[in-house]
Amino acid sequence: MELSEQKIREYSMRLMKSRLRLLCTNGFYGLLLMHMVLTIDEECETAATDGVRIYFGPDFLENLTDSQIDIVMMHEILHIALQHCSRYGDFEPERFNIACDIVVNSIILESMGGNRKNIHLGKYGELMHETPDGKEGAKFTAEEVYAMLPAMKGKKSKKMPGSLAGNGGGFGGKNGGNGGSDNSDSNGNGVFDDHEKWKNTADDNTLREEWQKRILDAAEAVSIRDPSDQRGLIPAFAKRLIEELRKPQTDWRSILNEFVQEEICDYSFSPPDRRFGDSDFFLPDFNEKDETVKNILFMIDTSGSMSDDMITAAYSEVKGAIDQFNGKLEGLLGFFDAAVIPPTPFSDEDEFMVIKPKGGGGTDFEVIFKYVDDHMTDEPPASIIILTDGYAPFPDEEKSNGIPVLWLLNNKDVEPPWGKIARIEV
Repeated sequence: MELSEQKIREYSMRLMKSRLRLLCTNGFYGLLLMHMVLTIDEECETAATDGVRIYFGPDFLENLTDSQIDIVMMHEILHIALQHCSRYGDFEPERFNIACDIVVNSIILESMGGNRKNIHLGKYGELMHETPDGKEGAKFTAEEVYAMLPAMKGKKSKKMPGSLAGNGGGFGGKNGGNGGSDNSDSNGNGVFDDHEKWKNTADDNTLREEWQKRILDAAEAVSIRDPSDQRGLIPAFAKRLIEELRKPQTDWRSILNEFVQEEICDYSFSPPDRRFGDSDFFLPDFNEKDETVKNILFMIDTSGSMSDDMITAAYSEVKGAIDQFNGKLEGLLGFFDAAVIPPTPFSDEDEFMVIKPKGGGGTDFEVIFKYVDDHMTDEPPASIIILTDGYAPFPDEEKSNGIPVLWLLNNKDVEPPWGKIARIEV
């Protein structure tokens, strides 16, 4: 039977109220949910997401309390935030779905104060949250939990890939359940959401990068509200991500010392000495040194040999440079593989954080210097900092046209024949 407009409005209002409640009670989740489109879908039996929308079946909503809707919303947004939608690759789908749910539900349990009653979905049962050896899934990645689970190649569910959300399944769960994954089942084994739509976002790198920034923004917003985070408003996985992006290994003040422009003018009429403002004369005032770093060109290697962790580490170093100079660092951030992605200027952390990496081909250092020659002759960079693994032929030093170059390498194997060298560990 087709849903009436009144019913659609009723269900939609329940979803919007759920998002509002989470904004007030679990702000981290509420802020992430503000990026989602909430959809009533009659073809959806329970709940699902494709990374852009969260879908709810009307019959499913009818059987949930308001607090249970909140749990489902948290469950779906965590799948997106943890990039589960794009990570299942060549894994056994059903086994990986279970692993993802264990991790997600354990994080929710942690966020709900550890009370297991808070992660019970009525007839769908208590959400699966423990690994086979009884440890909380929040301590592990989905891939680590996947490795702990028994192979399921011979097991099939009616919906592939589906989702098991209640502990049990014959591998050490405590909460009962038969381990099946039929989303139409409702006998209390915790089954509820469908992962079928994940395949639509498996290769969407842009979406993954955007969600990383959204997680950081949400965590920072919650930190402003409660700087000590004594109430545990920021989940542990988000804290780990923030730590990864906030701990540069490079002492940028030492490295960039030769590039620092020290603008010193001992006495100047701009501004004049205010002590003599009422006199007939303008007298110069003593001005202290203004230490700034300007027009630094950062180029991050995004070739195929650079892993996501390597690129994240490179980002962390550039952000660390901005932090160490207390905002007095202005420059450009670009990317390169066999070609250059035109650099984007930034003057503060906010402008830096919206610049996203592109690339994935081979590596050619010479294209950086050619780009500078072709596009930056009017205002050449004060220095060029190349963050790379170094696995490519190095151009002749004369290509730099006298511009100081720093090679920031993520290994100890490569030794550039010229330029300043620093190294980080990944």
